Amino acid sequence: MQRFLSKSEVKALVKLSYTHTARLEAAGTFPKRIPLGPHPTSRRVYLESEILAWMTEQIQRARPE
Repeated sequence: MQRFLSKSEVKALVKLSYTHTARLEAAGTFPKRIPLGPHPTSRRVYLESEILAWMTEQIQRARPE
């Protein structure tokens, strides 16, 4: 089951600032948020599965086997 995460939940999970995750997202190296509605001002959230996959990639990059 998919779960949505807010920016504050992602910050608590990955221990990176909002600014840093925004920079990574803009650079295409962090999962992109998805809008919950059709309007440009709709709330945007992250998918938990994408954040967890990103975290796994960071661990594998830091500790190659």
